[in-house]
Amino acid sequence: MKTIACIIADDEPIARQILEGYIKEIPYLKITASCKNAFEVMEVLQREEIDLLFLDINMPKLSGLSLLKTLRQKPNVIITTAYPEYAVEGFELEVVDYLLKPFSLERFLQAVMKVRKKDTALLQATVAPAEQTDPVLFIKSDKKIIRLPMNTIRYVEAYGNYIKIYAPQMLLTAQTLTEFLEKLPSQYLRVHKSFVVNFDYLKLIDGNQIVLQDDTKLSIGKSYRKKVLEYIESY
Repeated sequence: MKTIACIIADDEPIARQILEGYIKEIPYLKITASCKNAFEVMEVLQREEIDLLFLDINMPKLSGLSLLKTLRQKPNVIITTAYPEYAVEGFELEVVDYLLKPFSLERFLQAVMKVRKKDTALLQATVAPAEQTDPVLFIKSDKKIIRLPMNTIRYVEAYGNYIKIYAPQMLLTAQTLTEFLEKLPSQYLRVHKSFVVNFDYLKLIDGNQIVLQDDTKLSIGKSYRKKVLEYIESY
């Protein structure tokens, strides 16, 4: 997982501290600078490659929105403000998300995931067509052989000597979870003796639970937690 280099821009020390704490909770985020005003941000952007800017609107001398208007090339931007009335103008300036203070860690993570999705889509768009072919599996289920694009599998559940495959439809097939996992690429990770998860569908980790983008919640087994965290930190 690519490390996302971040700048915080906010004139309030407490607001900067909150954002710094949230960023430290996300393994793939890295704080490059924490700035008190727009001019400090401009200096950092001139000397560093920045992926994401957390930007307050109401700052002294030059507002956050005024700063955005001066930038020819800007990083991904997430607005963090107490003023909802600037939302339309913010999105007209192509910000990724608009967070109203005070916001929770969960809401913060949702905004960051939008940045990840945007960057992933951009990377995939640059891949040659021959490399974009999605792998498929042929699944025997209910006396049928079903062609299943691998990337549609959200998670897989052990069911005795069978497994349940959760894709656009749930498929029941006669094989073990261990056997099926051997056919899957690296973003599919065993998180519990009963579950394999496609981390492309990960929304967040809440304690000992995986939460998928459709809000499905799955337990992380005690013996699998270290491996899950190592996987996330390896990106």
